[in-house]
Amino acid sequence: MTTALSTRTVPKGRSGRPRDHLTLGAGCVVALFVLLAVLGPLLAPHDPNAVDPLNVNAGPSAAHLLGTDDTGRDLLSRLIAGTRASLAAPAVVIAVSTTLGILLALTAAWFGGWTDRFVSGALDIVFGFPGLIMAVLVAAVFGAGLTAPIVALSIAYLPLITRVVRSAAIRERNLPYVSALQLLGAPTARVWLRHLLPNLLPLVLVQATIGFGYALLDVAAISFLGLGSQPPDPEWGLMVSNGAPSILAGQPQQSLYAGIAILIVVVAFNLLGTGLSRRLLGENA
Repeated sequence: MTTALSTRTVPKGRSGRPRDHLTLGAGCVVALFVLLAVLGPLLAPHDPNAVDPLNVNAGPSAAHLLGTDDTGRDLLSRLIAGTRASLAAPAVVIAVSTTLGILLALTAAWFGGWTDRFVSGALDIVFGFPGLIMAVLVAAVFGAGLTAPIVALSIAYLPLITRVVRSAAIRERNLPYVSALQLLGAPTARVWLRHLLPNLLPLVLVQATIGFGYALLDVAAISFLGLGSQPPDPEWGLMVSNGAPSILAGQPQQSLYAGIAILIVVVAFNLLGTGLSRRLLGENA
């Protein structure tokens, strides 16, 4: 007895791989918000900090497509202008932590021994402190603003990238081509930059993309607590905080729109990172 197996045709791109529409869509959303961050001040229909006492908590209209906040400021303009501040801080956190993490991972993997043990032990200590709590404590000590929380979060995110890259770097370090390069007298810096790092970049890209969403949430939470961006900056976490008192009055639009913007960006970066892990690393994530 034979059984007929039905096959489903999967759309493929030019490379022959199945198209991942979800990852593509997430990438388009990320690109859109990056574009808004770059061109935000030019695209905002109104001055995001212009106060209009006569239009406090106004509903959507032709003049204000998303309405106004509790001081009469245009919500659409503040959301657009706030994209830059909301994305810039987590971008700095990920850039700093990734750069330092790669350096620490390569150093630990290359030299091994006590160097590897020292780096691993230091990372274990840092990993024991929740990043958000560390950032809040630092901001409370050094005062409100994004500089201190960015430094604290950059340190807190170090173990997340260093541990993953270190494991991959150790495997790469033990491959025959690395030993051959050493026998040929290739300088360590050249081996790192021209051979090890390019092979680790796909993994680094995936980790940085996924980490960006979590960093955005942490930065927004710090601003929500009043320890990050300060009024009248149109930052999303601060907008959620500023709009909270109006929720009980039946005017949730400021917190709602800012919260939705945060949710969309975080989900988009996570979906993009998951898709990249499947495509670049061959993971069934």
